Amino acid sequence: MLDQVRIDFDPASLTLLNSLLALMMFAAALSVRSADFRYILRSPKAPLIGLACQFVLLPAATYGLTRVLNLTPSIALGMILVAACPGGSFSNIMTWLSRGHLATSVSMTAISSTAALVMTPLNFMFYARLNPDTRPIVEAIAVEPMQMMKLVALVLVIPLLLGMFAGQRFPGFAQRADRPARWLSLLVFLVFVAIAFSRNGGLFMQHAASFAGLVILHNAVALALGWGSARLARLSESEVRAVTLEVGIQNSGLGLIILFSFYPELGGMMLIAAFWGVWHLVSGLTLSAFWSRRAPQPLPAV
Repeated sequence: MLDQVRIDFDPASLTLLNSLLALMMFAAALSVRSADFRYILRSPKAPLIGLACQFVLLPAATYGLTRVLNLTPSIALGMILVAACPGGSFSNIMTWLSRGHLATSVSMTAISSTAALVMTPLNFMFYARLNPDTRPIVEAIAVEPMQMMKLVALVLVIPLLLGMFAGQRFPGFAQRADRPARWLSLLVFLVFVAIAFSRNGGLFMQHAASFAGLVILHNAVALALGWGSARLARLSESEVRAVTLEVGIQNSGLGLIILFSFYPELGGMMLIAAFWGVWHLVSGLTLSAFWSRRAPQPLPAV
C-alpha cells in the first residue's frame, strides 16, 4: 500500500536538496528587477490572474480532484502539497522558449515565491484538514505553520532577495550569468532527481501505475486552469503562454524539502512530488517547443 512506502533518503541528501533549491532560486532572481514589481502595478491583469490560479483555483481544484477520485491519504496529501507550492523557476526558461511574455512570468515567479512564505503552509494545512481522510495524518504529525514558513524563507525568500541584490549590484555579472546559471541549476537538479530515482528505482517501478497517471492528470489540470483563465480574461497570446506555464510548473523541489523535513514516513507523498518534478519539465518543455514554432498573435480588435 502506498501509504506505507518508505523512500531511501538520508539527511545529507536533504541538506544537498536544500542547497540546490536555494541556488536555483538565487539564479532565477538574478534577472529580477524592481521594475518587474512596478510592472504589476502598471499592468496587473495578467500577473493577478496567474496568481489567483496559482494560490486559489489550483489548490481548490486539487482538493476536489482528490475527493472525486477517492485517493489514498498519502497520495491525496502529495497532490495537495504540490498544488500549495509556488510556481517553479524553470517556468521563466520555458516562457522564454515559448516566446511568451517574460515580464509576466518573472514577476509572477518573484511574487509567488515570496507569497509562498504564507500561502504554501496556509493552503496545505487548510485542504489537508478539510479532507476527513487526510486530517488524522496531519494532526498526528503536528507541524506548526511557523516551522514551514521558516523553511520556505530559508530556501526561497532569502535566496530570492540575495539574487535580486546581486543582480542590481553587479548587473554585468548578472547578465552574463543569468541564462547559464538557470540551465546549470536545471541540469544539477535533474542529476539529483536521477540519483534519487536510481536509489529507489524498484519502488518507483513497482508503484508507477498508482501515481504516474495521477501526476500527469494533475499537471494537465494546472496547465488547463492557467490557459483557460488567461483566455477567458482576454489576455494577449504571449501573456496566455506565460500564465499557463507559471501555473503548470510547480516548485516540486520545495514540496520534496517540506516532505523530507516534516513527513519522511509518507512515501506516497514523496512519489507524487518526485515524479511531478520530472513530469512538469517534460510537459512544460513540450508545450514550449510547440509554441516556439509560432509567434504570438495580437488580440483582435473589439
